[in-house]
Amino acid sequence: MKKYFVLTLLFALPIVAYLFFSSGINHFAILPTLTKPISEIDNFHTFQNEEVRLKDHISVLFFMGNRVKEMEGHAFNLNEKIYDKNYQFKDFQFVILAEDGQEQAVQDLLNQLGTTIDVKNWKFAFGSQNNIQGVFESLQTPLQLNEGGANEHVFIIDKELALRGRKDEEDKTVVENYGYDTSSVAELSNIMSDDIKVILAEYRLATKGNAIKDNDEKL
Repeated sequence: MKKYFVLTLLFALPIVAYLFFSSGINHFAILPTLTKPISEIDNFHTFQNEEVRLKDHISVLFFMGNRVKEMEGHAFNLNEKIYDKNYQFKDFQFVILAEDGQEQAVQDLLNQLGTTIDVKNWKFAFGSQNNIQGVFESLQTPLQLNEGGANEHVFIIDKELALRGRKDEEDKTVVENYGYDTSSVAELSNIMSDDIKVILAEYRLATKGNAIKDNDEKL
């Protein structure tokens, strides 16, 4: 038990220090679960039939509908403020739901995003507006898709298909608690970036804890 405690402390201490110095509001917190389960995206298709799923991934979920061209600026904000800093984390992905017929617009966007960074974890899935609406409604937020099946907010979905976000913050509205406004660089840089750090640290700690336990059982 003493050895187990020491090993756990050695692995956990860097994570705790990381959260203390890097995150603003959510020190040491587990990002709250707001809704579960979120609908899986089984009814969508992708480029070259690549498999894209929410289950077992930490996903940033973005609804572009048939407005991919109009949402390019929002995508660039996300790419710079969130994706660039976290895309190498295992099982982390951006999942963007677009309407059938938007494939060329998506390819053009990927080409632009890919001029400065590896876009391997930008995952686009295509479906009908009804498919997109069904996934959006499963989030159970007070937000709505516009007439083009798009919304400027993005959502953090964990590996167990749960929507994660903030609750009951005095200086935040219920809309901001559920999703993150991609038109606001300040919100992405300060609020969403902090929450991404928290959920990634949570999974890092869980993974390392399981590894310690497995090693201890083998001894």
